[in-house]
Amino acid sequence: MKRWLIAAVIAVLAAPWALLAWQRHLPDATPPSTVPVDLKRGAYLAAIGNCAGCHTARGGERLAGGRAIPTPFGTVFSPNLTPDATGLAGWSADDFWRALHLGQSRDGRLLVPAHPVTNTTLVTREDADALYAWLQAQPPVAAPRREHQLRGLYGSQLAIAAWRALYFKPGVYQPDPARGVAWNRGAYLSQGLAHCSACHAGRDALGGDRGATDFRGGLLAGIGWVAPSLLDPLEAGVQHWTAGAVKRLLRDGHGAHGPMAEVVLGSTAALDDVDLAAMAAYLRALPEQAVERPEGAEPSPRRRERGASLYRDHCAACHGANGEGRLDASGAPAYPALAGSRTVTQASAANLIRLIERGGFAPATPGHPRPYGMPPFAGVLGADDLAAVASHLREGFGHHAGEVDTVEVLRLRAAAGAR
Repeated sequence: MKRWLIAAVIAVLAAPWALLAWQRHLPDATPPSTVPVDLKRGAYLAAIGNCAGCHTARGGERLAGGRAIPTPFGTVFSPNLTPDATGLAGWSADDFWRALHLGQSRDGRLLVPAHPVTNTTLVTREDADALYAWLQAQPPVAAPRREHQLRGLYGSQLAIAAWRALYFKPGVYQPDPARGVAWNRGAYLSQGLAHCSACHAGRDALGGDRGATDFRGGLLAGIGWVAPSLLDPLEAGVQHWTAGAVKRLLRDGHGAHGPMAEVVLGSTAALDDVDLAAMAAYLRALPEQAVERPEGAEPSPRRRERGASLYRDHCAACHGANGEGRLDASGAPAYPALAGSRTVTQASAANLIRLIERGGFAPATPGHPRPYGMPPFAGVLGADDLAAVASHLREGFGHHAGEVDTVEVLRLRAAAGAR
């Protein structure tokens, strides 16, 4: 049965009690914060939440919305957050709080699950009010809301209500008394405004996850990247890293690429020292859970031989004959080592294929102002060659991560919407 039919059945069966459940939450009367409005704090919170990342269209005005966000169920378009009549003009602090806390627009409409309501519901009223005040102080931009392009019943209010009955429970973050102040602050940031689980959660057929602490990792719909698991040290877990190494990733962007480079540039690079240390403490303390590793393609000596030849021609000059990487004139890392690289040996070869095909560019930050980049090879290497290079990397240099065949490359391209 197709997924939209499953969603339709769930919507019909769950709608009555789902709507009743939502009606119980509508009168939420959490009072506005009594803390004086601090626009600098609002700007800081907006940066951590990377509001502009989703609410700014490519080439569009900042925060004016209209960015197309791909989902497995169609495309949604982010709304205008500027204080224009087409955006948040006329919204009160209570309206904004309900949007974050309940995922409900000013007109009572339930926001689609692409809005990370399972994360923003954890934000305190004080922080919501500071964020609201800062947004209201931004220049207004006229940008009418674009209608979502969702298939079947996915965009209906009944379907959204049913989805939330299954996957969403509103509630501000409650500190864990068994943990310290730093861990709790890091948990609040990571689970809330920074919404790490929005990418790093494992999602089912209806796009549901296990909540704001779901860090199992999964494919990012429509772009072909995989958000690796934060629970597995062989994927993106930092449980065995030093605090300094985690800070260099989050603040300076060392080792960040693909969507994570955008996250660093638009969000975590703004963290102050206290919050940076808190987030590092929380991420380092996450429980360890290994990712299930599927079998690779059928071993092919000919494919790997071809990959080794292509590596010598296109990759060794920067990454070293044995994948050892290269330092710049100052002795700092320039081109990363591929031997022992988690990107190379992850359970899924998706990110490796994307990097080879589209290039890799770390964010330019104050702590890493001139990162070296990798050129894209999409116009140089076909699907067969990409499979060969990936297989050489995943089975060379002492790795045993499994080979990749041409069919897998084509499948990953299709997942990214590539042509």
